[in-house]
Amino acid sequence: MPNTKKPLPKFSSEDEEREFWAVNDSTEFIDWSKAERRKLPNLKPTLRTISLRLPVSMIEDLKVLANQRDVPYQSLLKVFLAERLQKERVRA
Repeated sequence: MPNTKKPLPKFSSEDEEREFWAVNDSTEFIDWSKAERRKLPNLKPTLRTISLRLPVSMIEDLKVLANQRDVPYQSLLKVFLAERLQKERVRA
């Protein structure tokens, strides 16, 4: 079966490439059926600030636990969330 995908254009900048992908469908250029999943362990995750309303008692409990572990309570909260997300991924 011949390759029916369009050739990728040459981009002179990242901005030009971003503009291109904003209006073009990648499936016309890339055969995603041959894609392989990769992990990039040295990349820092992009962070996004969120507002989260929690009961005061829950925050106090979290601060006590964080103090016992000598870590900031927000860091401990991220650890707890990451652990639970991992469990849910395995379950799914």
